[in-house]
Amino acid sequence: MRLVRFGEKNNEKPGVWIDGVRKDCSAHFDDWNKDFFSNNGLQELQKLLDDGNTVFPEVPSNIRWGACVSRPNMILCVGLNYTDHAIEAGMEIPTEPVLFMKATNTLCGPYDNVSIPKLSQKTDWEVELAIVLKKDLVYSNNEEEALQAIGGYCIMHDVSEREFQVERGGQWVKGKSCPGFSPVGPYLVTPDAIPDVLNLNMNLTVNGEEMQNGNTKTMIFKPSFLIHYISQFMQLEAGDIITTGTPPGVGFGKTPAVYLRPGDEVELTIEHLGRQKQLFV
Repeated sequence: MRLVRFGEKNNEKPGVWIDGVRKDCSAHFDDWNKDFFSNNGLQELQKLLDDGNTVFPEVPSNIRWGACVSRPNMILCVGLNYTDHAIEAGMEIPTEPVLFMKATNTLCGPYDNVSIPKLSQKTDWEVELAIVLKKDLVYSNNEEEALQAIGGYCIMHDVSEREFQVERGGQWVKGKSCPGFSPVGPYLVTPDAIPDVLNLNMNLTVNGEEMQNGNTKTMIFKPSFLIHYISQFMQLEAGDIITTGTPPGVGFGKTPAVYLRPGDEVELTIEHLGRQKQLFV
């Protein structure tokens, strides 16, 4: 299944993507949120989709794409999870996952404009594979149990302000939590629809010029391990987003460094997960 959301910001409705068309599921579900995931919503949705008598109205093509899930209780990020990216960042390859948070109000749609923050000179890009959980989890016993908590995967653009992140002291969160810094979608893809999540091509371009070209197979810590590991330290909840790091090619890793300016257009793709496009303003 491919879950989508559509409509005006903060008033989105739930839907699905079928054969290139968005279908409205709002007559059957309130939203793709914690309640939906934690109450076997994915199973109920699959039953309805398998029922040939269930009618899902088509969503007009001009309606805005929202983030593919509703605002979660937590957006948890994994840093330096690709060897080459750690090297370009001038940091040691981690022996345990590097964790940080993003404010949940950074969530936005995959085609929304993104505002460059006031006084920013170093707004940067990062294409990432994100995980959405379908159940609560704490102190998981093993990776298999963690794997069963995954509801689906999607693209997340982990937009970052590097001066705020690394030059202003404190933790990374303030360089990661500016408004609109988490475009998510276009759809949430359930695990059964992805042949191999550890072999997905990833690409990002700025104004048509390729900046990032990687593959999830070069991750240091794979999704099942990350969930198992994180659950030893904190309570994970249904609907939470875990974003798993970026391959090399970010702006601050280039010589000289390159950053986003108003009018720049960024496109992101991950194999089987679709495409995003944002105009930076």
